[in-house]
Amino acid sequence: MTSDNTAETGEPRSAGRDEEAVARFVERFAGEMTAGGMQRMGSRVFAALLASDDGALTSAELSEQLRISPAAVSGAVRYLSQVGMVRREREPGTRRDRYSLHDQLWYETFSRRDAVVARWGAVLQEGAETLGPDSPAGRRVAESAEFFAFVQKEIPLMMERWRAQREDRAAGQS
Repeated sequence: MTSDNTAETGEPRSAGRDEEAVARFVERFAGEMTAGGMQRMGSRVFAALLASDDGALTSAELSEQLRISPAAVSGAVRYLSQVGMVRREREPGTRRDRYSLHDQLWYETFSRRDAVVARWGAVLQEGAETLGPDSPAGRRVAESAEFFAFVQKEIPLMMERWRAQREDRAAGQS
């Protein structure tokens, strides 16, 4: 049995929080991430972590909250770890792992994407040269390479603007 301010997992609930509405948000955001190309279970686990007050849950808590098997949690966490969206931490004094979001999650995620964009751009540039500038495929691949070069140049500028905005917001809260 749990108290009125404790979830079935033992984790404290936020005062006044509608747990059914939170569950709907988790599923809706997970659905949007899945529609954007992310794995379904990875999306659900990520959204649950994002919606948790401390940004961290155990495998058992995730399994219970999302009504999925421990194996599904394990696979989702493995995927999320590989793409750098979560990290595994040992709960102090126990043998249980907690899975948590990285600090500055979106910043870190998009910063890592910069390396992917650079690799894709390099391969596309080679492909454009291989296909030849006079062929329709060569022109299409060259334009793709040009797009990725543009994005690669813009990402660091965008990230700097985000850092400045975040610092301004933090300074305003002091």
